[in-house]
Amino acid sequence: MIHTVQSHSMLSLDRVTVKLGQRTFGPFSFAIQPGERVAVLGPSGAGKSTLLKLLARELSPASGHAGFCQQPLQGWSLPDLSRRRAILPQSHEVAFGLPVDLVIGLGRVSRMHDPSLASIVQQAAEQACAAHLLGRRFDTLSGGEKARVQMARVFAQLWDVEQGLLLVDEPLAALDPGLQFSLMEAIYTFAAKRGHAILAILHDINQALQGFERLIFIKHGAMVGDYQTPHVTLPLLEALYDVNLACAVTEEGEMIVAPSLQRKVVAEC
Repeated sequence: MIHTVQSHSMLSLDRVTVKLGQRTFGPFSFAIQPGERVAVLGPSGAGKSTLLKLLARELSPASGHAGFCQQPLQGWSLPDLSRRRAILPQSHEVAFGLPVDLVIGLGRVSRMHDPSLASIVQQAAEQACAAHLLGRRFDTLSGGEKARVQMARVFAQLWDVEQGLLLVDEPLAALDPGLQFSLMEAIYTFAAKRGHAILAILHDINQALQGFERLIFIKHGAMVGDYQTPHVTLPLLEALYDVNLACAVTEEGEMIVAPSLQRKVVAEC
């Protein structure tokens, strides 16, 4: 059984700021609808992870309003929030040598009675191409295998919910390009089937351009842009990162960019 979370704006930030010591991040103002795929881009130290911690409820707003499913974000109990919002972290490690089945099952801990646990763990592992890892110990896995298991944990967490939210924090940066592609495709497929929104913190510009319909730019701790992906231009990206970029367009119309020592455009973008 799939439970639908009724919402018009799934996630909304209205002039939200966050304070860390003497530094203030924000203001952040944007809304995310069910099913949207939004990537957050910006240079290192810009405030991307701070924004994610705010959305994950690890940090509280210093000012402004943060809402989730038509309720204040801070008003959600953590068990209720965990049934509607899942986080795929940057690090894949866990503290102990736990069995893979248990790591995936941790996505279901907010449910007091979960008769479908074993079935969902199996199905989530299959969706993440991790079924062959069931029965193994997590600390014996390679980096790519750990990434698959953590993805399966997130899938298990939101398996029987519609219109949930996936927060993704650069979880694939250390993986080879082929594995990155297959895992991101698994995330897209899982989310699309259930109407889940995805908000991902990314360093890979091309991954953002090709896999996400909307890009939020953050620089110097503040939000400096919110663009539909087709409207993102090379000068906007260069201004965000303060770097010259070379650009090419594929036959399918996808824009590919890379850092350049010279301002050289390979094909018109």
